[in-house]
Amino acid sequence: MSFMFNPFPYDDPNAINRIDAKGINTASVSVGNDSVRKAFVAIVKKGGVIALDGYTTAPFDAVLALAGDVRKIAVSSVLKSPAELRELFRDNLPEDRKKDPVLLYGKLFKAGYAGMFDPVKLAELKKTLDEVKKSGETLILWGFGALSEELYPYADTRIFCDITPKRAVLNIKKGGFRNLGSDEDMPFKATMRRCYYVDFELAFTLRSKLLAAHDIDYYICGDNAEELTLLPADLLFTLIDRTLESPFRQRPVYLEGVWGGYYTMGVRRLPDTMKNCAWVFDMIPMEVSTVIEADGLTVEVPFYTVVSSFGEKLMGRQCIDEFHGFFPIRFNYDDTFHAAGNMSVQLHPGAEFVMKENGELGRQDESYYVFVTGQGARTYLGFRDGVNVDEFVDEVKKSEKEHTEIDYKKYIYGVHSEPGTQVMIPAGTIHASGQNQVILEIGSLTVGSYTYKMYDYLRRDLDGNPRPIHSYYGALNLNHNMTETYVKENLVNGRKRVLREDKNGKEIVVGECDQLYFSLRNLVFGDYFTDDTKRYSESGDFFVYALVDGEDVTVRSKAHPERQFRMKYMDMVVIPASMGEVELVNNKPGTWTVMHKTMLKRGV
Repeated sequence: MSFMFNPFPYDDPNAINRIDAKGINTASVSVGNDSVRKAFVAIVKKGGVIALDGYTTAPFDAVLALAGDVRKIAVSSVLKSPAELRELFRDNLPEDRKKDPVLLYGKLFKAGYAGMFDPVKLAELKKTLDEVKKSGETLILWGFGALSEELYPYADTRIFCDITPKRAVLNIKKGGFRNLGSDEDMPFKATMRRCYYVDFELAFTLRSKLLAAHDIDYYICGDNAEELTLLPADLLFTLIDRTLESPFRQRPVYLEGVWGGYYTMGVRRLPDTMKNCAWVFDMIPMEVSTVIEADGLTVEVPFYTVVSSFGEKLMGRQCIDEFHGFFPIRFNYDDTFHAAGNMSVQLHPGAEFVMKENGELGRQDESYYVFVTGQGARTYLGFRDGVNVDEFVDEVKKSEKEHTEIDYKKYIYGVHSEPGTQVMIPAGTIHASGQNQVILEIGSLTVGSYTYKMYDYLRRDLDGNPRPIHSYYGALNLNHNMTETYVKENLVNGRKRVLREDKNGKEIVVGECDQLYFSLRNLVFGDYFTDDTKRYSESGDFFVYALVDGEDVTVRSKAHPERQFRMKYMDMVVIPASMGEVELVNNKPGTWTVMHKTMLKRGV
């Protein structure tokens, strides 16, 4: 699923995972539409029911055009009517502008594709499929839900056409897209809202189930409808499995913003056509993709295709059990360096509220690690001691209606920012990243993005529209007890301590608190240091490294040094739980390096 609205159309060429192709037969892949057409001819010759499913905006028309003259039935033919579906989704897409001024939020639709099927139409389709199977005819059953639980048993050949999250959003932005079962051309933001709570949810859930069971025959990389790639499923799973033998990086998504800065643009050499770079989604699991290169073959898949295919190898058995197969931590950079202002004053919901109100998985906690600062940089966190929080809420509500300024510094405590400052932001805590810094933002398992803005300095967005304030939801979730004293004692480099140290370097906890289930650490070392994903459990724990101070570090398996990734400044890599002992080699001898490390808390 994806909750990003405005990804910049840029594919970072540096985030590529080059794997050892020894023993991998890449000859079975079909690259380019001419090659895919030939592969489809062979698939069709096998006969039977060919089920073609996919992720939202999958280019079914382009794929079907390559299949030749064969009978086809669209799954959309068995959907309930558009009017029935609008009524079905009424509770998922409420329209109360007093609570949600721009209709951004909703509730996840959990009834699956089955909930969208008309029972009578579905029965007729099943009857037709039975007849096809008895006659030996060839038929392509295509569309969203073709491999759903109701139709899966009829499929003799199972194909899934995937789309990366960024490409799905860009496809929708181009126009001409309608939500599944809809007869309306809705505005982009309304379309995206419906996608998040319905379309993406359905496609994501089904894809996860199919990949976890390795229950497809073919996989199509569908980002470029004019240059499709079709892989036998066995090859897809082999490529992903081999990738998880090494540290690996995801392809980031870059987004502009009203408070966006310029530091990352220089470091990453981003296109000068960008207005600025506010967010860098380096490792937000639901938003990024994984590029794999082997023996001249390049494939790009959603990161969650990797997660679903080999979750235990990636995250460890304990994590799988705790978080039900979801990758439980998200990472991005927020850049306000030399920007026009702060991020908005905001907060995020707790577990009970977001689970009941939105059908989400749990509370939204965050943390900021400051690693670049300019003059006057501050991080705003919690209320000043002694202030009247109710008075602040009243001012927020007045400002939302009358567009009056708020002296936010009167109410909100400002932490002096300097490199190495780690702040933790439990759900409900008022906060903002201040102007003139770059932070590494690390958050809890968050599928959607529930950010309730309380004050945004009366700014307009990049399209010139007033930025929305969510005082209703914000007031409901605001924790009045997150005060300056509590922040100083618990949330700024809380429980900082040295865990281990030798002549080469040390591992330091730079931040932990009761509310966050992950541990925030630094590996500080000279020429060489080691780590171990199996230090705390036999099945291992995944790590995420971010090179926040240093130029060039090779991270590699100790047992198999050829399984490596060479990190540059600000690069972020995932260390799979199965790797075991890891070596970190500083390629700039004589210098010291700081690698930020995040892992699940394990009682140490």
